[in-house]
Amino acid sequence: MGVLCGIAGWVDKSLIDSKLFYPLSVKTSGDRLRFYASQFPLVEVDSTYYGIPKPETLESWAADTPADFTFDVKSFSLFTNHPTRPANLPPDIREQLPANLKDKNIYVEALPDELVDELWERFRTALEPLRAAGKLAAVFLQFPPWFMPSSRSLAYIEQCQERMFGFQVAVEFRTPQWLDASHRDGTMAFLRSRDIPYVAVDVPEGHRTSMPPVFDTTSSKLAVVRFHGRNHQTWDLKGAPPNVRFRYEYTDQELSEWVPRIKEMERSAGRVHALMNNNYSNYSVKNAQQLQKLLEAWHR
Repeated sequence: MGVLCGIAGWVDKSLIDSKLFYPLSVKTSGDRLRFYASQFPLVEVDSTYYGIPKPETLESWAADTPADFTFDVKSFSLFTNHPTRPANLPPDIREQLPANLKDKNIYVEALPDELVDELWERFRTALEPLRAAGKLAAVFLQFPPWFMPSSRSLAYIEQCQERMFGFQVAVEFRTPQWLDASHRDGTMAFLRSRDIPYVAVDVPEGHRTSMPPVFDTTSSKLAVVRFHGRNHQTWDLKGAPPNVRFRYEYTDQELSEWVPRIKEMERSAGRVHALMNNNYSNYSVKNAQQLQKLLEAWHR
């Protein structure tokens, strides 16, 4: 089957604290990854959003997982127009910041070009061990709600793809204007023209930032769907941590809605990654296992 199921992050604090997934003897990040990889074929790395890791870290991830294990990796926050704290930059880059940028959140357009170039280079270098091991599937470019549809935004996505030449990128939007009546066809046509997977999402419907349940396949290589939960009460809570905002346990019926969609995505792209981001207790691992069983039972 060309569908892989997994979760966002194997060191999620709420999952560890639940004591409902990892054996009590599993205590280090490496041990958790090894155990996780014995249960699932795919994981999303979220730590790369908060900082550029050392290549040795990713070398250890490659060594700690089976040959056919797969990673998806989030882009560093700066590259997707998110505010980034100076403390999240490498120390030597931080030292080179202009004085007016050292004590506040930074946006990519405010940085000198040479520092932006250097950060992209370090990000690629950090991911290279996973790519070389054949274990890196996609780099997720998850753009914020204020990243609106425009020719400038499309040009920036192209630039990100070119910066990551040799790596597969996938795009997730966080504002529904990208898929409204006047933009949807153009958005999907653009992604198809660049062979960039559109990241489909499951979210609570009816909110200002709710993306519609669109599952169009825009790449011949990969399709992605991420499950954020359907918690209406917490979706719009500003500053809420993931284990509050995404606290939601899917029912079999809710997951079953996605099975024919995912199978259609599989027919179009060959490979589909289905990732649970409902990070509370063991909800994500439980739902990923449920979805895997539902997919395996489809048309059996």
